[in-house]
Amino acid sequence: MAKQISIITFTGRLGNLIGYRRNGHHFLRSMPTIVRQTTATRRAAQRFGMASRKGALIRSAFSGRMDVRCDSGHINRLTCTLIPSAGMDTQSITSFRFNRHTGTDKFLHLAPKLSRNGILHIPPQQLPAYEGIDTLEIKVIAARIDFTTHRIVGTESAVLLVKTGESFKGAACDMDVPGTGTLVVVLQVRGIQDHIPSCNRKYFAADIIAIQPPQSQPQLRRKQIHPVQSSLNRLSDNITTTTSAQRLHPFTQRE
Repeated sequence: MAKQISIITFTGRLGNLIGYRRNGHHFLRSMPTIVRQTTATRRAAQRFGMASRKGALIRSAFSGRMDVRCDSGHINRLTCTLIPSAGMDTQSITSFRFNRHTGTDKFLHLAPKLSRNGILHIPPQQLPAYEGIDTLEIKVIAARIDFTTHRIVGTESAVLLVKTGESFKGAACDMDVPGTGTLVVVLQVRGIQDHIPSCNRKYFAADIIAIQPPQSQPQLRRKQIHPVQSSLNRLSDNITTTTSAQRLHPFTQRE
């Protein structure tokens, strides 16, 4: 290695030279002319490549739908979770947090459950009270991803507003995105005060809460719309609230 003694120092690659810093000093080394890989290193590189591609596909499916800031290390964390199985075991990313500082379990103590027919059930529960937060925005985002063809088949989302410190009667959300592929469901929760979302990372979360493998025969969705009978706030025309226990799209409040 050679020490950099010029006024302008650098790190990184420059031609066939690599600059790096060690113990406060800058050094240079040349790139190897031949890189010899063992069988183990080649397999490790293949696992990393496959995991990286699947992780990028998952991030792409949700990046345009999520409203929370991911932490700076979420890309590496997602890839590392997929590496052991070379991305084949997508179930391993269940409970993955896009914001590692806060999980959705902070806001919903009883976790939502995804049924086989694509209905996400949020159990009735008492919502905690938070200083400076009067409302929780609950958003469910579902993406159908075909990992075989490396494409995003479709996405859907639904939003519900609930008051903090009150009893939540539960809800059901139809997130069965049509098509073939793996269904990945993300639950996002944001704290809101006076209609303004909090910028504090303690009050927003986005977790992968369910993975549903491809079905042998995709089922057609049947949407039913009923008159609104609830006082819940609606953020879009896609939100429907009702006292009916039937399957609705996308949200049904349970009385």
